[in-house]
Amino acid sequence: MSKLYKLKNYKFILVMYVLILNTLGVFLVGSASPGDQKKQIIGMVSGIIIMVILSLIDYSFILRFSWIIYLSAVGLLALVLVAGDSSKGAQRWFEIGGFRFQPSELVKILLIIFFSYYFMKHEEKINSVKLIVSSFVLLAIPLFLIYKQPNLSTMIVITLVFAALLFMAGLNYKLVVGVLIICIPVGLIGMTLIIQDKIPFIHAYQLGRIMAWLYPNDYPDLAYQQQNSIMAIGSGLLWGKGLNNTDPTSVKNGNFILEPQNDFIFAVAGEELGFVGSAVIIILLLFITIECIFIARKAKDTAGRLICCGVGALVGFQSFVNISVASGLLPNTGVTLPFVSYGLTSLWSLYIGIGLVLNVGLQPKKY
Repeated sequence: MSKLYKLKNYKFILVMYVLILNTLGVFLVGSASPGDQKKQIIGMVSGIIIMVILSLIDYSFILRFSWIIYLSAVGLLALVLVAGDSSKGAQRWFEIGGFRFQPSELVKILLIIFFSYYFMKHEEKINSVKLIVSSFVLLAIPLFLIYKQPNLSTMIVITLVFAALLFMAGLNYKLVVGVLIICIPVGLIGMTLIIQDKIPFIHAYQLGRIMAWLYPNDYPDLAYQQQNSIMAIGSGLLWGKGLNNTDPTSVKNGNFILEPQNDFIFAVAGEELGFVGSAVIIILLLFITIECIFIARKAKDTAGRLICCGVGALVGFQSFVNISVASGLLPNTGVTLPFVSYGLTSLWSLYIGIGLVLNVGLQPKKY
């Protein structure tokens, strides 16, 4: 499974970025929800162990089990619909020994592994209609199961990562431009139909969030969390109010946002660490994404390149969605901020992804 690697090829700079960001996350989670900090520390320590172990296992060996990985992903998503725990109208979790396991978070990484293998195997046919249609069908199955939970935010992130993988696999740029030309007007028409409540597969709570985002004054009960998040970020000014502050008007002390340690952790960061702290978090997320791309450029094969690009895209897209929601640029949707938000499944999944990227980096192509 493993082989002898050269220490000079181990990307310690990527590990450093991840550890600094995750450490900031532990402090922010502890400030937002002290009771969850211990679990987050456990998640970080165990995540590091997972990352190191995976970084030493040849990713080519893991790719041999790609179809098993895909079927496992679909099986987990199906099982959670049958035997998972329900909360707030969604059925997305398993309860295991006091810890909540969310399969859709792990599925993000599993699908990156599978499609990296699939696109490499069919690299010469990447622009054929048959290959494109088959890959969309393979994507549609887990997306449908995630839709049934429901979990629209995860569907969006997975779709964006899939699009990035397909493009990096060699999809003709003319096809990409053509799709964009079609998608932009379709998206505008779709938004109009959503506002008019004429799209049946949009759930009532999802429609409410979109309307609250567009017309916050008309939907104060639905818009309050996002509006409070925007005010919290602005209230931090340059240096913030400080971690664990006791200001009764703060977003966490005043309970202006429910469970701020999760989807709205960036609001806590903006309020307590200010513009400087928020900028540091964004820069670290950007550096992690860029480092994944740098490692991809030196990968020995297409699958390695796609794994790195997929993980980089996941961190980049998910960060963009989370921060955009917290700052009011996008409608409220539940997605964690990588390595910062509370959530053990998310944390472990991301460390699995980084471990795979590190292994790709240990096997650069020979010039």
